Amino acid sequence: MAASLKAPVLGLYGGQDQGIPLADVEKMRAALAAAKQSSEIVVFPDAPHGFHADYRPSFRAQDSQDAWRQCLAWFRKHGVGQGVG
Repeated sequence: MAASLKAPVLGLYGGQDQGIPLADVEKMRAALAAAKQSSEIVVFPDAPHGFHADYRPSFRAQDSQDAWRQCLAWFRKHGVGQGVG
């Protein structure tokens, strides 16, 4: 599926996520690289699943803030939300 993507992907994953194994994340990273997609996968090594959800016990403030900064930078880099409307 990676070769048929029409937009870049930013994946922000917790390295301790029990629902999305790191091995699967690495397979996705490799597939995107092989397809020469301008995509990026970021793993927060100590973060569990839902690390950005501030209403859950799994919330990790520092990783969440870093992920949010990266997300906003990604949007700026790829022109998301610019010239829409």
